[in-house]
Amino acid sequence: MDILPTWFFELNPIVQALLGGLFTWGVTALGAGLVFFTKNVSYAVLDSMMGFAAGVMIAASVWSLIIPSIDMAEAQGIIPWMPAVIGFLVGGIFLRVCDQYLPHLHIGMPKSEAEGVKTTWRRATLLVLAITLHNIPEGLAIGVLFGAAASGVDPTGSATIAAAVTLSLGIGIQNFPEGVAVSMPLRREGVGILKSFNYGQLSGVVEPVSAVIGAAAVLMIQPILPYALAFAAGAMIYVVIEELIPESQLHGNTDLATMGAMVGFCVMMVLDVALG
Repeated sequence: MDILPTWFFELNPIVQALLGGLFTWGVTALGAGLVFFTKNVSYAVLDSMMGFAAGVMIAASVWSLIIPSIDMAEAQGIIPWMPAVIGFLVGGIFLRVCDQYLPHLHIGMPKSEAEGVKTTWRRATLLVLAITLHNIPEGLAIGVLFGAAASGVDPTGSATIAAAVTLSLGIGIQNFPEGVAVSMPLRREGVGILKSFNYGQLSGVVEPVSAVIGAAAVLMIQPILPYALAFAAGAMIYVVIEELIPESQLHGNTDLATMGAMVGFCVMMVLDVALG
């Protein structure tokens, strides 16, 4: 990727993953920063943005994770679809377990419908935890791809630094509406500007952490690479179906949310094909 400085390619892959995660966290903070300018964003806009985020995550799961997983398995002499299927399902199961036990509240829902173990935590905290939960697989995906690019065990060339940077860019783009989706409802409910912003950006803190964990894991245990890629994809798709799509259609803006998802899918597909 010619737009990247030479020094970036010379960095340790764990540092590259950290920078990718910090970038996506920064974009989350940018989205949350809208509360400094307004406290009202229409539900039509929010739902379109959530749909867009869902589309980006679906496309990223396919082009950046599942396809490289299949190609890598085939090149390693493994049944091509097996790591993809196993990793994908395990990723979904992992998020299901987290979803069952971690206290969280989906955007647009009353506190009485909080999921996970019962707690007296405040509504704002539960909202942040909901976004944080689905940011974990995003960070893992970034880290796994950077680790795969540096491992030297991918003869297909599908897992490259350019592909990892492209994935970071795509996830960063869809993190903007996520920051808005946390901070804006809190501001609308009367929470202070600075506190609303802090809650919004806080949801992205987990991404650089999980990116580092993902990169370190695949560098230490290289045979898990095709499984790790599919694991991240399965976790992301679980989030899309269980959370993003339902939330984007809570306010009757079904068509807008659907078109947003289609646009998001196309944007991520173009980024991956053109840059990755």
